[in-house]
Amino acid sequence: MKEKSILKKVEKETSRTERIAGAIPGFKGYKQKELRREADRLIRDNIYRKLADAKSNLREIFQRLAINKVTGPMGELDRVVAKFDRVAELINHAPSGYSGFYNAVKIEEDDLERMIDFDLKMVESAKEIETKVKQFKKDALGDNFESASDKIGELRVMIEDLESSFNERKEVIMGVEI
Repeated sequence: MKEKSILKKVEKETSRTERIAGAIPGFKGYKQKELRREADRLIRDNIYRKLADAKSNLREIFQRLAINKVTGPMGELDRVVAKFDRVAELINHAPSGYSGFYNAVKIEEDDLERMIDFDLKMVESAKEIETKVKQFKKDALGDNFESASDKIGELRVMIEDLESSFNERKEVIMGVEI
């Protein structure tokens, strides 16, 4: 599975000193959690970059709409771009599964695994969004605006679904999932 390969890559790149320290009782479990947190951070960075690229492409589409005086879908596209920005920043600034020593809610190893699963699900959603936006941009560059409103609506639903997955992930971190 993909999350295992990312975790294995992070583990492989640990230094010799870190591997020796892993022999110390109690340290290995701590280090495993840190490696999972690092893998989680790498995954979310990937999601953020995909969403940032998609948002940039949406802004170019907005410009094409304006140049071609296709004003009907511009308001909705502007709201979708704002939603992209908000969701991308939420994902970018999300905690990496860390809970301090004195925090009431502790993030356990199983929760970290589930967070990585959520993140991978979000990566797939981000890829689908990226593909959809690229096709929309291709159409816009060809001055094909016939289904612009439909495409904007589809993107709005896709980014809302991604946000829902992200919120489920937050519930795992907070330990309040239903």
